[in-house]
Amino acid sequence: MWILSVVLIVAFFDAAIGCTQTHATALAQIKAAGIGISSSGGCSDRNKPTCTSLDQVRCNTINCLKVLRSSSGCALTVTGGTETGHAGGTYSHSTGYKIDVSLNTCINSYVTNTFTYIGKRGDGADQYRAASGNVYAKEGNHWDITFTATC
Repeated sequence: MWILSVVLIVAFFDAAIGCTQTHATALAQIKAAGIGISSSGGCSDRNKPTCTSLDQVRCNTINCLKVLRSSSGCALTVTGGTETGHAGGTYSHSTGYKIDVSLNTCINSYVTNTFTYIGKRGDGADQYRAASGNVYAKEGNHWDITFTATC
């Protein structure tokens, strides 16, 4: 019984955190959840910084984005995904952990009133931590969200 439990836990975390999706699959999921996407270049090529790509985004990132949409009740528009041009790192856009969402009154209020303020990031962005551990940084015109925990 113990071994079966361990196998199920490992399978859950692999599915929730380890899997990635194609742009088309992730796009279909966010659109079905009522989440929009915007690209300054009108494209989805992961190798062009003016595009907004979801190629190789983590399954957990998409799931957490959908949870944010349903729990906040706010309109969400993805403005940054896995495309080149973002800062690197283990938990970055390129590794599929981060998503940028445009600012609006509803989501700004939800994040700042629901999550815990944890101080400024090195670049001066205000940061908020959800109970799950996921971090929301308010950059100039968007929320830079790092989804490292399951939702």
